[in-house]
Amino acid sequence: MIKQLTNEELQQGLTTIPGWTVNDAGKLERNLTFDTFQAAFAFMTHVALIAEKMDHHPEWFNVYNRVKIELTTHDAGGLSKRDLKLAEAVNKLV
Repeated sequence: MIKQLTNEELQQGLTTIPGWTVNDAGKLERNLTFDTFQAAFAFMTHVALIAEKMDHHPEWFNVYNRVKIELTTHDAGGLSKRDLKLAEAVNKLV
């Protein structure tokens, strides 16, 4: 069973993933802007491969050169360590 992060664990985790915030829906969120649509799509492709290996898939939105990523763990009913790990992996690509 996947455990939801405590508030303390979440606050500590946020210090390790710059650029991420918790939105009003309680999801980890990051907004990114790239030079071109092609760069944004290439980034999404890289994230998709990582997410598939982790078996943890983001909610995301793309408009031209902008990508918005939201992370949550539905099985945990909120945020979990899986979200922090995927956010860390995303940050390595940026």
